[in-house]
Amino acid sequence: MLKVYKKLLYYVPKKKWLAYMAIALTAVSTVVTVSAYYYMYEFLKELVIMNKSGDAFHYAVIIAGLLVVGSIIYMISVLLTHILGFRLETNLRKKGIDGLMNASFKFFDLNSSGRTRQLIDDNAAQTHSIVAHLIPDNAGAVLTPILVLAVGFMIDVKVGITLVLFTIAGAGQIILMSGDKNFMAIYQAALEKMNSETVEYVRGIQVVKIFGASVNSFKALHKAIMDYSKYALDYSMSCRKPYVRFQIIFLGAITILIPFVVLFMDIHSSPKVIAVYLIMVLFLGGVLFSGFMKIMYVSMYAYMGTSAVEKLEQIFVDMQKDKLEFGTLEKFENFDIEFENVSFGYSDEMILDNLSFKLEANKSYALVGASGSGKSTIAKLISGFYKINSGYIKIGGKSLSSYSEDAITKSIAFVFQDSKLFKMSILDNVQIANPNATKEQVIEALHLAGCDELIKKFPLKEQTVIGTKGVFLSGGEKQRIAIARAILKNANIIIMDEASAAVDPENEHELQKAFKNLIKGKTVIMIAHRLSSIRAVDEILVMEKGKIIEIGNDAELMKKDSKYKYFQELYTEANDWRVCYEEFV
Repeated sequence: MLKVYKKLLYYVPKKKWLAYMAIALTAVSTVVTVSAYYYMYEFLKELVIMNKSGDAFHYAVIIAGLLVVGSIIYMISVLLTHILGFRLETNLRKKGIDGLMNASFKFFDLNSSGRTRQLIDDNAAQTHSIVAHLIPDNAGAVLTPILVLAVGFMIDVKVGITLVLFTIAGAGQIILMSGDKNFMAIYQAALEKMNSETVEYVRGIQVVKIFGASVNSFKALHKAIMDYSKYALDYSMSCRKPYVRFQIIFLGAITILIPFVVLFMDIHSSPKVIAVYLIMVLFLGGVLFSGFMKIMYVSMYAYMGTSAVEKLEQIFVDMQKDKLEFGTLEKFENFDIEFENVSFGYSDEMILDNLSFKLEANKSYALVGASGSGKSTIAKLISGFYKINSGYIKIGGKSLSSYSEDAITKSIAFVFQDSKLFKMSILDNVQIANPNATKEQVIEALHLAGCDELIKKFPLKEQTVIGTKGVFLSGGEKQRIAIARAILKNANIIIMDEASAAVDPENEHELQKAFKNLIKGKTVIMIAHRLSSIRAVDEILVMEKGKIIEIGNDAELMKKDSKYKYFQELYTEANDWRVCYEEFV
């Protein structure tokens, strides 16, 4: 457990003293509180054996005072650990956010937003609970049995021996219940697997309902549930007998009375003395039981704490692994784009291997190829937010990494297939591309993107907040707003990942006119699946397995027996395909 605390306190260097102060205060609180238990014996002795109510009242006041003081000190200790816990949680979240801000897009491709949020947010919250509650609880749980045994021996050696027997028996059962050290890791992994598979099942619940599929149809989810059930049952069964014995030892009247009778009942014993000793054994045994119950959970919390820290540290390492490094250049001499022996992969498998080509400024280009050929990867690498494995990506004759982040973001605009809109007004969503733009400029960008009809259907027009009061947009409508962003940004390099794929035919003509205005005098890279949209580009690059196999314009490539011509023929056949009903007589 100390290793866990050492790791956690590393992230709150200026607040470490709070942990040490809390431990010290908890120790003082425990000593003060357990001292009250000894005076409880003195109170019972005066009241029951000596029959001196005056002296008994004096001890009652001392007991009340000690318990109040002990509680106040403990509350201060818990307050300090909560302050420490909140600061730790804040620092871990800050470190996570800082890492996300500097991580490359490759990190986000390998880690979904939901998983990343869970790893940072949930584990940070878990460390708060461990620090805020376990520091005082653990300190008290470790110290309490020692002090209770001391009080038992101060009352009478036989009382102390009885409590020692309880302690040995109880500790033995706790050791038996602890089981295999690796089991908790297996159990937690099974729980996480079941949770993640359940989320996937719920995300696809519409499909599940349409086809009437049961949970048994989802083999991964069913297996995850059965695995978790097995581990939970195995753990419960392994703890069953030790836990029952533990309960009997501390709570069973027979197990308390038998050793008491053996040790104390003799012909000289006064019934009042036996009653007082019996009460104290019962009471102090209950205190030991409470302390052991806390200790029982230490191993579980220790694993949870270790697991939380390890997961956080691993994601911090992953962020740093692909951390972006920018230069200081603020201006591009020109916007020629060049790949020089570039190799890149999202994992160990290379998507691009030693790729070289050059795109001249102020021309339009299209990347064509089968899925997985590397088209989108090239577009992503031009953004500068991916760390390549080897080679150089140059814009204006200089390495992309030599430019500042601000220079890159201002000079490149993107329109991807999966457009992201925020829960804010349509105007604000577009204005993200250029915060200094006027309202009139935003409205003009929306107009050029073919959003006029879209805006008119809402009472608040461009001030309509997306995602509230039933305001939801179709894929095509989202795409047009994303195009408006690119128009408003007025960047020198435009990258479009099939920007018109989700646009209805009625608006596509207007959208194509908007594209013509958008791409004038700019370097344009289009990732094309709808091949009819790229016939007018200056140059087409045909890709296959991360390499460029053909270069030329539409007319040149169609004259040859090219891969591009093959794609065009497939595209034409797909467009001619129809669902028909033919009646046979």
